[in-house]
Amino acid sequence: MKFVCSQSELLNALNIALKAVPSKTSLPILECILIEAGESNIKITTNDMELGIETVVNAEVTEKGKIALNAKIFSDIVRKLPEDTVKIEVGENNASSITCGKAKFMIVGQNGDEFPLLPAIEKKEAVTISQFMLKELIRQTIFSVSDNENNKIMTGEFFEINENEMKVTSLDGHRISIRNVKLKETYPSVNANIPGKTLQEIGRILPGDMDQEVNLYFMERYVMVEFNQTVILSRLIEGKYYNVNQMISSAYDTKIVVNKREMMSCIDRAILLVKESEKRPVIIDIHDEGISLNMNSSIGNMDEEITVYKEGSDLTIGFNPKFLMDALRAIDDDEIAIYMTNAKAPCFIRDVENSYIYLILPVNFSTR
Repeated sequence: MKFVCSQSELLNALNIALKAVPSKTSLPILECILIEAGESNIKITTNDMELGIETVVNAEVTEKGKIALNAKIFSDIVRKLPEDTVKIEVGENNASSITCGKAKFMIVGQNGDEFPLLPAIEKKEAVTISQFMLKELIRQTIFSVSDNENNKIMTGEFFEINENEMKVTSLDGHRISIRNVKLKETYPSVNANIPGKTLQEIGRILPGDMDQEVNLYFMERYVMVEFNQTVILSRLIEGKYYNVNQMISSAYDTKIVVNKREMMSCIDRAILLVKESEKRPVIIDIHDEGISLNMNSSIGNMDEEITVYKEGSDLTIGFNPKFLMDALRAIDDDEIAIYMTNAKAPCFIRDVENSYIYLILPVNFSTR
């Protein structure tokens, strides 16, 4: 196998492919990157058996072939090379020479035929969405995916498509995040639970261009994502997802409308008094003049008043400050509406169109 390509283009492709290299595995071949030289490009593949990535780099190929190279070693070498043309040549016993400028490396790879290829998937109709929108959907929901592997269902995000509407839901037992968006076209119904790990990597890889699109292919056990000469294939999480509609209510006794940045700044100041080992709620006292945010910890206490629009009953309620901050960061609106019933019922942060809904469970607190 012989080819030459741009160092910067090769490095960019490696940075994408590395997302599917496992940190720990019982199969050493999975620690490799598969490089296949074709007619006029090279294809780079990684696979951790749950998530697989293929991406293409333009190259001048003089001899076709394939080789599996240790992902960390090879990517570290390419990263340190000058921004020039890289020449890679594979000889006998999988000895691979890497030349760029005056630098030359020789490393030993493995037989490319031993690398497990991604499953052959029959692609049906693609669901098309802008790169920017998919990246935003992930950013605005990924934080409430559970990391508890004992409840596998919660470690993913549930994608529902009905005609031209896409709904994305995540939950971790303490909060729920929902985003609803309109699609340009009408599609058959889809229900798929995509692993949070997959979505995190997609969010990191996607450039997020407004004018560029992503194609999503939903199958019984897999989802495939295609964009910019890159293919990501992931297993779906099996099992029935939770019926979150039963958990969402439009009833409320107290509603406040508050400036988002002002509330975020206030919470940010409050958590200065909280040690990492402590779990202290931010207590919100809602009254006619506005709201008071209070934090009591072993370090000290803090009170701050914020002017808000209030509707309904007075209420004192406590929340995990991180959960509140995660939801507020995900919202782009300048003003937000928070709906509450009592100190033990969940609050809802949502807009009029229900394009986003964030449910957060309150926490118990002591007034002493």
